[in-house]
Amino acid sequence: MNRIDRLTGMILLLQSHRVITAEKIAAHFEISVRTVYRDLQALGEAGVPIIGEAGMGYSLMRGYHVPPVMFTENEAAALFLSGEVTEQIADESLRGALRDALLKIRAVLPAERRDYLNRLSRSVRVWLPVPSSGDKERQSLMPLQQAVVRKQCVALTYDAGRRGLVTDRMVEPLGVVFYGRQWHLIAHCQLRGAVRDFRLDRMDSWQVLEERFHGHDDFSMKDFLAEQIRAHEIIPMVIRFRQEVMERVRTECYSASLTECPLDDGWVRVEGLTSCTKWMASWVMGFGLDAEVEEPAELREEIRAMAGQMAERYRTAEIFSAC
Repeated sequence: MNRIDRLTGMILLLQSHRVITAEKIAAHFEISVRTVYRDLQALGEAGVPIIGEAGMGYSLMRGYHVPPVMFTENEAAALFLSGEVTEQIADESLRGALRDALLKIRAVLPAERRDYLNRLSRSVRVWLPVPSSGDKERQSLMPLQQAVVRKQCVALTYDAGRRGLVTDRMVEPLGVVFYGRQWHLIAHCQLRGAVRDFRLDRMDSWQVLEERFHGHDDFSMKDFLAEQIRAHEIIPMVIRFRQEVMERVRTECYSASLTECPLDDGWVRVEGLTSCTKWMASWVMGFGLDAEVEEPAELREEIRAMAGQMAERYRTAEIFSAC
């Protein structure tokens, strides 16, 4: 990125934040803090009214705005692809809003950029194997996002693990995240007195309330998810897979910190973490002879026992057939 583009981007970044620190500006543009100070000084000398607040950061003078910036082909294409992904993983509350936004973007593009985007839309498709909620699909993402931002309590009935144990909860929503092919509401549960992870497809009903909550200003979604990983994925594992099945491994294995080491014999040694050897054994067995567990010993034993039980079941089936 050349300096002129960076200075323009810096104005837009300041315009999109009430206050932002020099460190965050530096991280956004991948430059040094010293370079940020020089750029801010250059903008000030060019007449851009930048205000520095001691101990807080930088902001634009209230009422100052730059006119809309025209999208480049790459920027318009990136927005289009983000819309295609959202169509796959979001519900109608988000899909509808994004369609309207993309329509407005198309309207301000010059003719040649619109033609480029139209050609792109005919030749690019995104397909993600995300489970459908079927008839229970609700327009929940946008209202829940708004509840997070506005700090509004949410009343919900929740079926933990789909075991039929439905409980009424009053929660204080802290964030919405998509992982494991499902949307999750991260919220402080008043019933449990702690932050909990609620899968949206297990919420039988929910309602955003007028009641507001306070606190949780120091909550970090990144730290919470990292702690969840540390708490649940505690068993190191080493598994060898044939190179031909590695694409499936990458798609299906949700283990954090997955590392791959190609071997000379056409196999790949994969290291990761798991919290359930029984589930992992079932998954590895689906690869047949294209996978072999090296560690841990209890996972090898789980597969050996499961394979023996399966062999016995089908041996019994042969006896029944002979009778």
